Amino acid sequence: MRVRLVATYVLLLLLVLIALEVPFALSIASRDTQQVVADRLADASRFATIAEPALRAPRETDELAAELARYDAVYGIAAIVLNQDAVNIVSSRPGANLVDLADKAVLRQAHRALEGREASDDGTIWPWRTAPFVVAVPVGRGGEVIGAVVTVSPVGGRVTGVRTTWSILAGGGLVVLFAGIVAAWSLARWTLRPVAELDAAAHELAAGDYAARVPAADGPPELRRLGTAFNEMAATVADSLERQRAFVSHASHQLRNPLTAVRLRVEDLGADLTDPQAVEGHRLAVEEVERLGEVLDSLLALARAERGRFELADIDAGEVAWARVVAWQPVAAKKQITLRYVRPPHALKARALTTALDQALDALIDNAVKFSAEGSTVTVRPTADKGGVAVHVIDTGPGLTEQQRELATERFWRAPGTQNVDGSGLGLPIVAVLVEASSGRLDLLANEPSGLHARLWFPSP
Repeated sequence: MRVRLVATYVLLLLLVLIALEVPFALSIASRDTQQVVADRLADASRFATIAEPALRAPRETDELAAELARYDAVYGIAAIVLNQDAVNIVSSRPGANLVDLADKAVLRQAHRALEGREASDDGTIWPWRTAPFVVAVPVGRGGEVIGAVVTVSPVGGRVTGVRTTWSILAGGGLVVLFAGIVAAWSLARWTLRPVAELDAAAHELAAGDYAARVPAADGPPELRRLGTAFNEMAATVADSLERQRAFVSHASHQLRNPLTAVRLRVEDLGADLTDPQAVEGHRLAVEEVERLGEVLDSLLALARAERGRFELADIDAGEVAWARVVAWQPVAAKKQITLRYVRPPHALKARALTTALDQALDALIDNAVKFSAEGSTVTVRPTADKGGVAVHVIDTGPGLTEQQRELATERFWRAPGTQNVDGSGLGLPIVAVLVEASSGRLDLLANEPSGLHARLWFPSP
């Protein structure tokens, strides 16, 4: 953004410089051209006055030839006197004729003068011009044209002057442009620094760092007010979330003791029951109390996972995955499910919360074993993946649809048809929180031909 803002400033400055310097440079070239035209017309007119007697009496040309020769010697400008037939009568350079002195431009100006018009060169003295400057005036009186005077001026000196002036203009423009770039960069930096700080703080806040704040004492007044408002908003959000988490944690903790007491009393009631329907009702009541206890435990785990900032550590993803597979083998064997581990060829180091991978694998393996039918296979495979470590948990169970996979990390969500299966609907949300706190990612994919492919990704150290 800073580059775009500086580019805008520089473009506007460049347009202003072009709008000022280009007309000025053109006016300088035009001014020098007009000065040359005026000087040469004055000289040619004076020569025309002298040349009229010589053209009327062709034998009396010595004085005119001497005058033209002195003029050429002093100024280096060739001068030629032509008669009515465009024949060279007198020249400042003996032996030179009209074609020798110049090209078709000289002939064109001479013919214009013989038609009774003062003729000057059609072009302008630009810095790149090399052709001489030609001026011609008619010789005659009272509408009668008896000849013409043509001057052919070299333009080297004038071109050098125009070129020098243009170079000074260009150099001054470059200095102004460089100063404008420096000023624009400083201004853009001063203006956008609070924006960059605000952007960084917003990303930190979105990532879970609710202590992120911006310095509100730098930049334009509008951005300072925006920074102050952002800090107030961040403080409000952090306070609200902390209150919410504290409420969940405290409520869950406070409910555990009454729930434990209820469970003990319900279990004690079972000793006196003899009716089969009463025994079955008692069993269901105990299961519901146990399920409620699991929900409270999950809420406590979720509150702890979302609380505050975390310390990250380097872990061996392969060893952690192997340990969890070993721990879940008895449960899988009891349900006649094959729990398979694919060992990586080398150690895979990942950076995550100390227990994030353990808890995430517990939840994923628990779900895979719980929802898979007998004879199914659950595979745990750690791999290196795109600058980090991916741990895949793949089952061949019923799986989830694309829409269900999008909803699976929402709290208390249960897939249709699993309402009677033990669980609180908080396992995957806890996994998502732990993985995000580790700067990782949880992906739920479809497994072919059936089942669910859960992929945990953590960055490398």
